[in-house]
Amino acid sequence: MAFIPTTTLNPYTLHGLLRKHAQERPLHDCVVAPEQGVCWSWKEFDLLTDEIAKGLYAWGIRKGDHVAIWATNVPQWLLIMFGSAKLGAVLVTVNTNYKQFELNYLLTQSDSKMLVMIGGVKGNDYISHITGLMPSLLTCPPEDIGEKQLPFLKSVVLIGDTQEKPMGMRAFDDLFEAAHSVPQSLLEEIMASLDTHDTINMQYTSGTTGFPKGVMLTHFNITNNGQFMGDCMKFTDQDRLLIVVPLFHCFGCVLGVMSCLTHGSTMVLMERFNPGKELEMLQQQRCTAVHGVPTMFISMLEHPDFDKYDFSTLRTGIMAGSPCPIKTMQEVTGRMHISELTITYGQTECSPGMTMSRTDDPLELRCTTVGKLLPHTEGKIINPETGLEVPRGTPGEIITRGYHVMKGYYKMPEATRQAIDEDGWLHTGDIGTMDEDGNFRITGRLKDMIIRGGENIYPREIEEFMYTHPAISDVQVVGVPDEKYGEEVCACVIFKEGTTAAHEELIEFVRNGLSRHKSPRYILPMDSFPMTASGKIQKYKLREMGVERLGLQAAAQIETA
Repeated sequence: MAFIPTTTLNPYTLHGLLRKHAQERPLHDCVVAPEQGVCWSWKEFDLLTDEIAKGLYAWGIRKGDHVAIWATNVPQWLLIMFGSAKLGAVLVTVNTNYKQFELNYLLTQSDSKMLVMIGGVKGNDYISHITGLMPSLLTCPPEDIGEKQLPFLKSVVLIGDTQEKPMGMRAFDDLFEAAHSVPQSLLEEIMASLDTHDTINMQYTSGTTGFPKGVMLTHFNITNNGQFMGDCMKFTDQDRLLIVVPLFHCFGCVLGVMSCLTHGSTMVLMERFNPGKELEMLQQQRCTAVHGVPTMFISMLEHPDFDKYDFSTLRTGIMAGSPCPIKTMQEVTGRMHISELTITYGQTECSPGMTMSRTDDPLELRCTTVGKLLPHTEGKIINPETGLEVPRGTPGEIITRGYHVMKGYYKMPEATRQAIDEDGWLHTGDIGTMDEDGNFRITGRLKDMIIRGGENIYPREIEEFMYTHPAISDVQVVGVPDEKYGEEVCACVIFKEGTTAAHEELIEFVRNGLSRHKSPRYILPMDSFPMTASGKIQKYKLREMGVERLGLQAAAQIETA
């Protein structure tokens, strides 16, 4: 099938698209999960998710109910995603790094009726966390569990090994047995009643500051966003996308799953990121596309076995989540054979894509911008103080409007009003510019912008320049408090293995290459950066670390006084 770009918004629901592919390409690979020995065709996946939907119905899930999923990229994640969609239930995605306190907040705030989960990951014992919140799971049968502090939660379902399953949990595989009590005709009737503008997905923002907010997204939001992003990568049913970015995040859920769903492409699942295993899977599965944040690509490029693998099938993919170093982009397009790698910009609140580069954009453009607006998407740069649009090339806040803007934050009307103005514009809080050709450049967050003695300094510019230093593997620039200037520039640096550079050398390096006021006052060597599970650098934590390590507590107190 040749690539045919889409110019109109599609009216499909998730299950409508799934049924369409099951009929048009029934035997074509839909989901491949080598770690679990899974290979489902589109027809098989459609039939399996019918059974999951009926099983969920038998266990009390109805249209509008919230079903939370707490798991790595296991194939059952997708079964629940599409099975719940066929009932009109809302999938609530849970960060795999969460522990008991965070889980309690999410389950309470989201009013989740069911939690589907694995046993844990990397020393994080999910079972102990949920039984700590719901002790009745240890002593009561599934139909009798319940806790006052979680009044909505009625079922907890365990994926995988059930030997350690508490009495009150249900086993995931029992959904298939439960499905026998629900006629297919009832499911077909339910699916026919659903609307593309129903809320179907609730993803929680990463919560880099404050408590996370539940972003309500519809079929229409995420299927169309996936359609246009897949178009930008020229996806067809011959493409095979490795999805290792987390499914609980919009990167995996929309940029990954929805891009494949809308184009009939194959989803190759990897449970969680490991650079050596990913290199192996890219070759083994003959993937044509891969998504990742810059640090993931850097880890693969620097892996000692990198040159042993064949990447000749790779063509495209997306690098997003945090600013892309130019050097990394050049190595990925060259050494990894991903000549048509694209860059996407957006946030969960806009489903998540707003802009995207195209596969045939010049490499320089793909290195230095996040591309143009996606179809049917409006965007402009405004002065955040006046609300007026600024001239091309002038930094300001990025705002956007269109089909992709969320319905709102769940049970947070005031926060929704602050994010979306009365004219429907979503205020992103990001600072950027737009050139004469409509390409956007991101220079930072409003709250990340450094104001030193009245001068506005954008960290991205300094970071890009510092990446050109031969000793630097990764760098993040933040503002730290200063009694004289208000803020000073602090560069947090990860050196390449076996190399280093004196602080004075790096400061002079920037001073010689950029305006003097942009040169860092401080250099902080680090082994790694604090990140969210989706790969976003938590700059507020770097700022806190800078205050602590540099002894700037007094200046910080003046700043907040």
